[in-house]
Amino acid sequence: MGFLTEAVPPRHAALPVLPGITRIVADNPGVMTYHGTNTYLVERDDGLVVVDPGPDDAVHIAAILAAAGTTPISLILLTHAHADHSGAVAGLRAATGAPVASFAAPAKPDFTPDIALADGGEIRGFTAVHTPGHAADHLCFAFAGAGGEKILFSGDHVMSWSSSIVSPPEGDMLDYYRSLQHLLRRDDEIFLPGHGPLLREPRRLTAALLAHRQMREQTVMAELARQEWSVAGLAAKLYSKQDLFLKAAAQRNVLAHLLKLKAEGAVLEVAPETAEHPDNIAMAAVATQSESWRARVARMQGDAKRRFSLAA
Repeated sequence: MGFLTEAVPPRHAALPVLPGITRIVADNPGVMTYHGTNTYLVERDDGLVVVDPGPDDAVHIAAILAAAGTTPISLILLTHAHADHSGAVAGLRAATGAPVASFAAPAKPDFTPDIALADGGEIRGFTAVHTPGHAADHLCFAFAGAGGEKILFSGDHVMSWSSSIVSPPEGDMLDYYRSLQHLLRRDDEIFLPGHGPLLREPRRLTAALLAHRQMREQTVMAELARQEWSVAGLAAKLYSKQDLFLKAAAQRNVLAHLLKLKAEGAVLEVAPETAEHPDNIAMAAVATQSESWRARVARMQGDAKRRFSLAA
């Protein structure tokens, strides 16, 4: 699919990425975070803007402050409220007095930004781009680089090293599709993701991610046309070669696909999710699908093939 890899970067070091932009990688590696969360320091006339302060880790916060040196941190931007991105907010805000700006309706009720942003909102040279899907409150931030480059801080929506998990109810597959399509209509030249290295020519990977999800959806429909499946069973079928550590993520992605298809009238729920067995929700394909649905599927298949070709 065109994912990138990189050597393990030094922890808590100030790593120049582009003129005026520094990256610090938190020491929280894992199957969901790659080498760790990226925190970015962006030089502005009135001080530094920190994009995603990272996890609640005193050593990481100290590294951010050390990288800033005598230059004041004047603003903290948050792509979304997941703990690996937002955990350091309180500590960094207390140390610097910088306000925190994030989406107007954060996913976590115990977190309230100082500055609420909506899609298209502008602050200190950054433009908020609402990209729900991975998280309902997810924002990307568009920014013009020192050399005029069209940069997008893409958070976890598009990452250079892996696809994103879409985990209901906070994650929504239809929103994820629409947000990828939204980025394909933009002309950003460089993505700086929440995990992994800088991504150039980001449209190729964005198109490939959308095509991959659309093709996965068709595989889900094909399996449901043959028999009823639980989320756990279908995930095991579709991701049979997947690393065991990613089993839970695979199930959440499958559930997100099923809920999207259910909302569109393509599948029926035949066994509900329960607190004791959250992965036992089961679905079956609607016996008689409308002509309009079949036509939409055909268009989607053609669209996926076209985008896959673009990404190749």
